[in-house]
Amino acid sequence: MTRLAKSAHAPWVGERIYVAIPVFDNSYLRLPERFYARVDPMQPPAPRLIAINRNLACELGFDPDWLASREGLDILTGRLIAEGSEPIATAYAGHQFGNFVPQLGDGRAILLGEVVDLNGHRRDIQLKGAGRTPYSRGGDGRAALGPVLREYLLSEAMAALDIPTTRSLAASSTGDSVWRENELPGAVLVRVAASHIRVGTFQFLAARQDLEGIQLLADHVIARHYPDAGQADQPYRALLEKVVIAQADLIACWMLVGFIHGVMNTDNMSIAGETIDYGPCAFLDAYDPATVFSSIDRHRRYAFGNQPQIGLWNLTRLAETLLPLLAEDTEVAIEIAQEVLALFQPRFAQRHGEGILAKLGIATMREGDPELRNAILEAMQRNLVDFTLFFRRLSDAIEPGTGDEPVRELFVDPTAADAVLDLWRARLAREGRTASEVKLGMQAANPAYIPRNHRIEAVIQAATQGDFAPFEELRAVLSQPFTARPEFARYEDPPLDHERVRATFCGT
Repeated sequence: MTRLAKSAHAPWVGERIYVAIPVFDNSYLRLPERFYARVDPMQPPAPRLIAINRNLACELGFDPDWLASREGLDILTGRLIAEGSEPIATAYAGHQFGNFVPQLGDGRAILLGEVVDLNGHRRDIQLKGAGRTPYSRGGDGRAALGPVLREYLLSEAMAALDIPTTRSLAASSTGDSVWRENELPGAVLVRVAASHIRVGTFQFLAARQDLEGIQLLADHVIARHYPDAGQADQPYRALLEKVVIAQADLIACWMLVGFIHGVMNTDNMSIAGETIDYGPCAFLDAYDPATVFSSIDRHRRYAFGNQPQIGLWNLTRLAETLLPLLAEDTEVAIEIAQEVLALFQPRFAQRHGEGILAKLGIATMREGDPELRNAILEAMQRNLVDFTLFFRRLSDAIEPGTGDEPVRELFVDPTAADAVLDLWRARLAREGRTASEVKLGMQAANPAYIPRNHRIEAVIQAATQGDFAPFEELRAVLSQPFTARPEFARYEDPPLDHERVRATFCGT
């Protein structure tokens, strides 16, 4: 494998100096070798850059112009290995749709290493679709173009929505094909994460009764993600508390924009509290808590409305792995774990409840607000109301007038919209704020644009035929989701019936 020598400084960019490639480090390699396998990425025959995330590149300390060069492209596709990079595939286990699999691991992803960004945060740099690893389980370790573009668009849309997420640094085609149901163009995604440690990473060690490994991993997570926990009287309890709170907040954020992860297995839950693994995920059109898009979720385990309880179920599996660290006496350890897990539901309810009220323009919770919130959501469900459009249009209907009809036309029964508007306006009258103040707050809480499923599929279809213009336009739209722009008005629209996406796929 060819290695790249340390790069000289690039020219000044603003007030900072960016290097072509910051020196990689990999603190995960300082853990025992049973945590991972060393592996080199495949050599794509004719890579071509599709997209580079220039803002993220600068944040990480990379020179984006150099990354777009031939040498940079070779780094982004695994043909060159940067200084300090020691590629590995990480081991983990996981509950997949409730069934425990004792060994999974990075089957099509290779961690190049870690860099410290300009804010002093350590970030993983990983290639997805980089070829076989010891954990590929008979798979080819490759990625098709569609899932790569899908993850790029969705992860960056989530970042623009201010939801904790892994990021996409670059997407490139490989110049060869992969086979799924048919022949598809191959591609590689460069993913950036706070780390790739999962609930399933702890489960991998627990399944082997590797108490030393669990403690080493827990100490590593505390040092990397939750250093305050290391100062607590009970650091492992504090660690569990941090992860519980992070996940409650994250899932509340998902629900407030209508996001359905689609495959909330324990191996897809990040210890760092980021959204990870954009496989068969999707966004709601019509509001219905029972909505499922994932083609493999046949029993609706991961339906939109089930996500909080699945999050708690996954966290309970994490707590089980940490029991030996929580107390020597098992009964005492279980009691501690139960006390910590009990924090999840009230935290989620608080964050989600406050978020819905903010979407409705209500700044402070009062008596009767939970009932108002539930009444509105129930009316939306009965009337097949588009989740995103309803809240966005509501901001133009604070006072009776021309703003009413765009809200009414979202409802199967327009008189139900009238009842909702009357209830809502009566509550707003108690806020004591001007209509313009309420509107500004609502527009800051309610995106005009989300990565609608039919738009993502149209982008993939075009790109598969060699047309990347729709990808670039959707990328631009989703970069500023709260700012309505007349030239992009069509991106606010829900799908027509013939455009509706009824199933999404994981791409493996």
